[in-house]
Amino acid sequence: MKTIKLLALLFISSLAIGCSSDDDGNDDDHDSEEELITTVIYTLANNADNTDVVTLTFTDLDGEGGADGIYDISGPLTANATYTGGIKLWNATENPAEDITLEVEDEADEHEFFYSSTAGLTITKTDVDGDGNPVGIATTVTTGSAATGSLTVILKHEPTKPNDGTATGAGGSTDVEVSYSIEVQ
Repeated sequence: MKTIKLLALLFISSLAIGCSSDDDGNDDDHDSEEELITTVIYTLANNADNTDVVTLTFTDLDGEGGADGIYDISGPLTANATYTGGIKLWNATENPAEDITLEVEDEADEHEFFYSSTAGLTITKTDVDGDGNPVGIATTVTTGSAATGSLTVILKHEPTKPNDGTATGAGGSTDVEVSYSIEVQ
């Protein structure tokens, strides 16, 4: 899998740009075709204040070897709040842009998002696959007191399910990994 090294503010992260497609009908050949993921958008809406919506966006339109990807964080998270989260993946090199999230939903038993934070966030996956295992397209995020740090999002392809809840413990291959600099205030 191709990986692009990126510098985001003070954090280094990587964006893996492949998600194998099983469109060839051979479920055992997961390296047959890679889908480009150019954009990751994680939207968080405060459950107590509908005007408090924070959007975390990562975009890298030219892929490996080109310019660094761009991070855009619309604002800080509110301390001691609960947010409903949703993540979207796009291939913006297609016209119109291709919603890769649909493939992840269709193949939920073969995918899982993992979230970690150094800013005191508690992130709970609220959607499940057909076997009742977490997927992570939908989440609940609870903030603590004021802090700064990172929020890392990793999408694994063919992780072990069930697993220990960590990207490392789940195995599989990494389709995408981004690390956003965030602030809770």
